[in-house]
Amino acid sequence: MASSQDTVSGSQSVGSGTERDWRTKLRVYSKSDFVRSFPYWFIPFSIMGLGVYGGIGYNTLISLTDYEGFNEGPDFSQLDLDMYVQAMNDPWVWTTGKNTFVLLIVFTTVTMLLGLFLAIMLDRGIRFKEQIQTVYLLPMALSFVVTAQFWLWMYNVNNGLVNILLGVVGLGPYNWIGNPELVLGAVIFALIWQFSGYAMVVFLAGLQSIPDDQFEAAQVDGASIFKTYWRVIIPQLKSSSVSAAVILVIFALKAFTFLFSMFGQYRVPKATDILATLMVREAFKLQNWAYAAAIATILLLMALAVIAPYLHYQHKQGSL
Repeated sequence: MASSQDTVSGSQSVGSGTERDWRTKLRVYSKSDFVRSFPYWFIPFSIMGLGVYGGIGYNTLISLTDYEGFNEGPDFSQLDLDMYVQAMNDPWVWTTGKNTFVLLIVFTTVTMLLGLFLAIMLDRGIRFKEQIQTVYLLPMALSFVVTAQFWLWMYNVNNGLVNILLGVVGLGPYNWIGNPELVLGAVIFALIWQFSGYAMVVFLAGLQSIPDDQFEAAQVDGASIFKTYWRVIIPQLKSSSVSAAVILVIFALKAFTFLFSMFGQYRVPKATDILATLMVREAFKLQNWAYAAAIATILLLMALAVIAPYLHYQHKQGSL
């Protein structure tokens, strides 16, 4: 009898000890920074979760329906991949996808090269450094709408500054916006003008983080300025290059505002018709909401294909 009482009392003591441990853990958790900061991060986190991730989820659901027009809501009772099959069999989706790819590659590559060149020039301490930096940074403060209208005037076939300069040297004028062979290049050039300052700042920050003794050591070894940058300095800008490339690709995927502002219509010239313009045209002009949602999901996957490797790289570098 005594042994059974000891067993009961022992189990009660164990239970009490376990309960005390949970109470202690709960007390410590309630005083943690996570709980104490709850009123500050919960509201913006909820808004972001509902507005961003909730919107992505709802768009994906719509893409699995056959929703059209404004009269009735989407029918979620029957979900399928018909819109994605239609997109994969649509020649215009492939055309706009090719244009999007060309825009991404050319715009990102040239902008990064120009930004790197400007950053090296500023890092070398050229004259009027502050003025040059300001001039190239100013376009970043402009919206796509302002940039589009500015370059629309610059490309004007009658009195645009670009054509005036080309006429002076005997190479113009050209109808840049009306010529299918020139319009994509004109658009890419305008975007490069707007974002080369951003690439310059990113690379300049990377250059200024490299110790000066590496330059001095290369000079002692007899290396020229070109070889010093090419073999010693530029290879250390890998992190800056990745960061700049990711942001520039995201801006290129969001170029609908620029194209719509420049051409003033949903149907932009064929050479500049990208997935973003096709998506908006299908949704707001043709009211093919499910099909537009499928194109939006394809654009999202393209963006994730760029962002995911970047996040993985940052995690390996210990930055996340």
